[in-house]
Amino acid sequence: MTCKHYLFAVSLFFFLAPSPSFGQNNRLNTANQIGWYAYSGTFKLSDKFGIHSEYQFRRTDVIKDWQQSLFRVGLNYSLHPSAQLRVGYGWIETFPYGEFPINGFGKQYTEHRIFQMIQLAQKVGKVDFSHRFMLEQRFVGKYSDATADRETSFPLLHRMRYLVRMQIPLKGNEIKDRTPYLAIYDEVFIGFGKNVNQNIFDQNRIGILLGYRFTNTFKLDGGYLNQTAQYGRLIQGKNAFQSNTGFIINALLNFDFTKK
Repeated sequence: MTCKHYLFAVSLFFFLAPSPSFGQNNRLNTANQIGWYAYSGTFKLSDKFGIHSEYQFRRTDVIKDWQQSLFRVGLNYSLHPSAQLRVGYGWIETFPYGEFPINGFGKQYTEHRIFQMIQLAQKVGKVDFSHRFMLEQRFVGKYSDATADRETSFPLLHRMRYLVRMQIPLKGNEIKDRTPYLAIYDEVFIGFGKNVNQNIFDQNRIGILLGYRFTNTFKLDGGYLNQTAQYGRLIQGKNAFQSNTGFIINALLNFDFTKK
């Protein structure tokens, strides 16, 4: 089996395989309505190097309350036209929201994150596939007790992520200027290391989006988003999960400073 066919088979598995099964008798479920509004900007500096920037404004009750604020910046390196490396830093603020806040004391907390990523591109017929493999070293703020007014430590958590995304032009055979498209993606998150808690299975995200490429510089897409997330602690003696559904809107900018 060639690498191209292997990646295609992996993609089909993640799109078609059912979600992980957990014992329902020892499971607590809660749900939220979410709205995510995201900017992503890439700045190509040379044939090999570029800068990536990203901000996500994540809300609950569509836009009413904070869920999370996420900023990421990274350095891109092109190994090949279809393979890109990235290393970077993320600053994340997570807020108390929903029936059971992520933080056990119901407090807002900060996370500093270092990440390494490789992204592979693949075309099968008129469908564009991308595969993103990411490692994260997460320094997550922790409170010593309920009376503390700021984080007292930042223990290190490790996480790996795999995202597969496919894009299909809705006009013609390729996505170019003034082309509408359909995008479908799935991303799974797995925690590991000595500080991992209940959430070895950390998250899964599924998106079904409609988009439009206006120019090579600007694309806009948006649509349905489902986020299934497991808490890092037991709640009422049970494994606890969030099922967050709503929508996401992405503005994607791509600047090439190598062109005269």
